[in-house]
Amino acid sequence: MKNKKGSTVDLLETAKNFKYILIIEGIATGLIAGLVAVIYRILLGYAEDFIGFIANTIKGNLLYIIGWFIVLISLALIVSKLLKYEPLISGSGIPQVEGEIISFIDQKWYKILPTKILGGVLCAFGGLSLGREGPSIQLGAMAGKGLSKLFHKVKMEERLLLTCGAAAGLSAAFNAPLAGVMFALEEVHKNFNVHVLISVMCASVTGDFISSNIFGLSPTFHFAVEGTLPLHYYGMVILLGIACGVFGVLYNKGTVSTQKLFNKTKLGSYAVIVPFVLSGFVILTMPQILGGGHRMIEFLSANQSFVIQTLLILLAAKFAFSLISFGSGAPGGIFFPLLVLGSFIGAIFGTIAIQWFNFPQMYLANFIIMAMAGTFAAIVRAPITGIILIAEMSGSLTNLLPLAVVSLVSYLVASMMNCEPIYESLLHNLLSKMGMDMSAFHGEKQIIQSVVELGSPVCDQAIKDIKWPNKCLIISIIRGGKELLPRGTTILHTGDTLVALLNDEDSPYIQHELEKCCTHQQL
Repeated sequence: MKNKKGSTVDLLETAKNFKYILIIEGIATGLIAGLVAVIYRILLGYAEDFIGFIANTIKGNLLYIIGWFIVLISLALIVSKLLKYEPLISGSGIPQVEGEIISFIDQKWYKILPTKILGGVLCAFGGLSLGREGPSIQLGAMAGKGLSKLFHKVKMEERLLLTCGAAAGLSAAFNAPLAGVMFALEEVHKNFNVHVLISVMCASVTGDFISSNIFGLSPTFHFAVEGTLPLHYYGMVILLGIACGVFGVLYNKGTVSTQKLFNKTKLGSYAVIVPFVLSGFVILTMPQILGGGHRMIEFLSANQSFVIQTLLILLAAKFAFSLISFGSGAPGGIFFPLLVLGSFIGAIFGTIAIQWFNFPQMYLANFIIMAMAGTFAAIVRAPITGIILIAEMSGSLTNLLPLAVVSLVSYLVASMMNCEPIYESLLHNLLSKMGMDMSAFHGEKQIIQSVVELGSPVCDQAIKDIKWPNKCLIISIIRGGKELLPRGTTILHTGDTLVALLNDEDSPYIQHELEKCCTHQQL
């Protein structure tokens, strides 16, 4: 006998096969998002080579220099037109994806994909200090959204495919599949549901497989780590974590302040002209800081000893140029530039330890790698992702303990200084700029699901008549594979999946209370 569609038995059968559907969807999303991210990465590679060629060609030739400034202004005008056509391509794109996950933003995937790629590539050809990872995450998420729209998926599945695409995008950008999974779950989706984890992992691994076949299996960073830092040196690790935490707070406040300063100028999309023109002066004086920062990483990996003054100058210049490039609203990320800045924090700290405190020279690379993880944890406030990302990008798992220590310390320092995570601050600014009421949007958010059981307190009750936990918003109901928008008069039935939005800091208590509402109470 065939089970009636929408019945409890039918829902259970659907749930039984749903995990296999999620795996297939994850792989399909990873394939498409990975291809998009790889194409973007290839184009940015050409741009980095082009900038190096221009730096050598125009040197000492006034006519070429004037011609290059004309090219830069032309590129800036094109990018400003793209930003006016589609404002949501500005910046890294990660806040836009997070806003979409919590239903505050609805991006047009067919507009975002071409304009983000073109805008990001033009910024790279102009030498702006921006990374590829944020755009790769947004592009991957939009590939996932496009897939969901083409196959008419319900809203919850669409959010899942957005998350899968984001994971595949980061994985393909850095050849870091585990970091792709963790970032997508820790920062974007904010939910570690088992089904979500499996689907996202499939997408991330698929994205990495595509990227590895094109770019090879070599790690992104080539630092010669000769051994694990001995335990009796962990006092220095804690000090490094404090330094990274303080720098992370400085970076976050500087980024937000620069963005607000550009907004006050009323230049709108034409603000991108400022970093493009500045890039023209930078290419004549300090070309190493142009682009995402690969040249600066190569400088560190090719040397065993440094002059502290040189490191400080490069750090300060890269820091300022990165703030201006990103603050202008140009399409591009902060992910890789912040890792570059972190590497220089580690190089300066390690050089001081070696020259002033007779610290062994062999551990300089360890400090560089640890500072990257610490800076990431302080700025993004996603320490688990930072640890895994740096381990994958450096190709070494031998430093997990010091990476964890420095990340934890920097995370705590940044939290104690009451500094918001960068992507949360950027999302707040973006939503405020779009005219949304932010009075109820405080702290990080988390989406959870709970199934209504037969005999539970909410079963067969109208939503308006139920006493819900505080700081809990029911944003969706999934019934029979279809999504319903909840209303006060909506009656909840057995087998309904409730999707709730919670404040992250209160989520353990709220989740427990929501489960009590949806679970059959035994007498």
